[in-house]
Amino acid sequence: MKKISLILIVILLLSIVACSNPSTAEETVEAIDTTPTLPNPEVLITPAPDIEEKAVAFMDAWQIEDYPVMYAMLTAESRKAITEEDFTSKYLETAVAMTLQYDPCVDYSIISTQTNPGDAKATVQVDYNTNLFGTLSREIEFSFIKEAGDWHIQWDVSSIMPDLAGGNTLEIVRDTPSRGNIYASDGSPIVAQEDAVAIGFIPGDLDENMMSLFYTTMTGLTIYQIDEIIEMVDNAMPYDYIPLGEVAQEEVDKQIGTLSAFSGVYLNYYTSRFYYDGGIAPQTVGHLIYISEDDMNSYLRMGYAANERYGATGLEYSFEEELAGEKGASLYLKDSNGQIISKVAEKNASNGQSITTTFDYTLQYLLQQSLGDYRGAIVVMEVDTGKVISAVSNPQFDPNLFDPTNDNILYADNPYYLENDPVFNRATSGQYPLGSVFKIITMATALETGVYTEESEIYCGHSIEVCGNELFDWTYEKEKPPSGDLTLPQGLMRSCNPWFYLIGETLYLEGYTDALAEMARDFGLGSITGIEVPEQPGNIPEATNTCEINTQLAIGQGEMTVTPLQVASFIAALGNGGTLYQPTLIEAIGPDGGTPTYTFEAEAIGTLPVSEENQAIIKDAMLSVVKDGRGTAHTQLATLPYRVYGKTGTATNTTGESHAWFAGYTEVNDPARPDIAIVVLLENAGEGSEMAAPVFRRVVSLYFSDYIDIGYVLPWEADQPYVVSSPTPEPTETPYGWDGTTPTPTPTETEEPEG
Repeated sequence: MKKISLILIVILLLSIVACSNPSTAEETVEAIDTTPTLPNPEVLITPAPDIEEKAVAFMDAWQIEDYPVMYAMLTAESRKAITEEDFTSKYLETAVAMTLQYDPCVDYSIISTQTNPGDAKATVQVDYNTNLFGTLSREIEFSFIKEAGDWHIQWDVSSIMPDLAGGNTLEIVRDTPSRGNIYASDGSPIVAQEDAVAIGFIPGDLDENMMSLFYTTMTGLTIYQIDEIIEMVDNAMPYDYIPLGEVAQEEVDKQIGTLSAFSGVYLNYYTSRFYYDGGIAPQTVGHLIYISEDDMNSYLRMGYAANERYGATGLEYSFEEELAGEKGASLYLKDSNGQIISKVAEKNASNGQSITTTFDYTLQYLLQQSLGDYRGAIVVMEVDTGKVISAVSNPQFDPNLFDPTNDNILYADNPYYLENDPVFNRATSGQYPLGSVFKIITMATALETGVYTEESEIYCGHSIEVCGNELFDWTYEKEKPPSGDLTLPQGLMRSCNPWFYLIGETLYLEGYTDALAEMARDFGLGSITGIEVPEQPGNIPEATNTCEINTQLAIGQGEMTVTPLQVASFIAALGNGGTLYQPTLIEAIGPDGGTPTYTFEAEAIGTLPVSEENQAIIKDAMLSVVKDGRGTAHTQLATLPYRVYGKTGTATNTTGESHAWFAGYTEVNDPARPDIAIVVLLENAGEGSEMAAPVFRRVVSLYFSDYIDIGYVLPWEADQPYVVSSPTPEPTETPYGWDGTTPTPTPTETEEPEG
């Protein structure tokens, strides 16, 4: 009891003290109560994001079709009602039906927003950017619900387009216009919609008593010579089906009586885009393919039909928009029963424009038959305009074999998978070392820098020591006598390697380390020409930072590569006095029978950085390549009845035999036949003088004789032109006439050099 009384007394005293002195009381309490206490908790309230920001985020994702981001913004209930895959499909189906463009597929503006504690709305004007129907606009009201402190969209299909509410759907009915044709310069069709016939035969079913008539008839209808068809028959199994090719039905109808009399000959009729004569310049004109599964949505959105073909290569690819025309379609809104509610939009189709090319049809066709089994290219260009009148890339392929309606496709090899890749355009995209043809540029550099002049002379022996290395001439490799004393122009005429090795070294030592490369680039090498089909730039080394690189570049070797088209362009410039023209394949574009929307005009794109005086020196040297008895092309070209200038080339490479080059131009001044530049390239064929120069002769002869004079049979041909010997014979230095007789060229002082 005393203890309790004592405690009460203490408490009472403390109370009195606290009333009289508060601070003392607090200190006393603190001293007594030492139990730690937690601070009062601070409550942080995070407001939900602004509803306009959420609407903008959703629409921004729609613009770039980021459907996963859009799907993540849906409410849990909406996500439960539709999977992400189906959500994405709904948008893609609408995009296809409306032919929506890409990025952005829609534009938008926020019209209004309304926010409540648990829900919100945003009204958005959506502008659908379509490829066919222009801009279609709708107002969409998006409903938002707050979940876990954030706004989410309560979604249904009307969030894509209000018209789709209630199970409605969009359906597009496409109108595919007629594709434009492609013509040669004289109006002959190269590609057109045509009733065609695929021709083939089964050897074992042929009537032996009618074989002579069979051979002549098939030769008249197809691209093959009699000897080639005989070889097909002899090499085939008796009951193999041998596809011969495709012919316009009009041509077949002319001989239907004869054809009907043959047993074992099969005629399969079809209608399609038809490439005449098995393809004129097929790599450059191009071909069509069907839309792949991977690309289907993209093309459907551009307005194409699912079963439509489009340009895969060449002009068919480059001018797809012009050739394909303007797609047409009607867009319908249908109810859940498939009944049309309304026509939402309509676009009338407009047929494609046709293209008139610069190709000389007959010249192109005959040159395509001239390269035998060699991979290679021929480019023929008018010197004063830049028009490409022939572009041959060998081996050939038949563009009709990409058409599934052609029965011959079942029995023919797919060109895409052949070893020699015939679809590849060697004329514009083949990149090769130029070899001795580059010596034209080296000579121009020597003259322009002044390190050598027209009168400069050296002894052209079997070898020369430059940059600390002994480098050899072609005469050493071929065990010929050395060329002896030669001026600079004579060095080009004889294609003397030591002369040009020396130029490369001298330029380097005198500080002109980039002069060769810069001159090459000014001649148009190392960059694309700008022609209308895909091409490659080749390569001119950026810096010739060693003496050895300069000497190799001086003879067109090392890391440098060019395309035949680039070479034709600068050869044409030499032929016209120094103007580089824009190479072109297009004469005109426009509707058939209508006013052209484009007509060709020659366009100068540069000038060779070579004085008139030095150009004249180079041209005289190129003339001597043909006219001088020691010139590298004298034996092959001296008897041509036309004035020509040229340069042989033999380019070593890492893929076997050397590449054979010849490049030159004519100076005939025929008002009916513009002068031309010609470049011939044969892969792994050997010497340019022996293999490429004869092809040059054929081009010139055919062109100026209205296709009558074939300029002798070529080294690989049999006893008639366009028929390959079997096996291909070794090249000969002596050209032979069609009848097998040997012409009498101007006598030469030495045997034919390699060039």
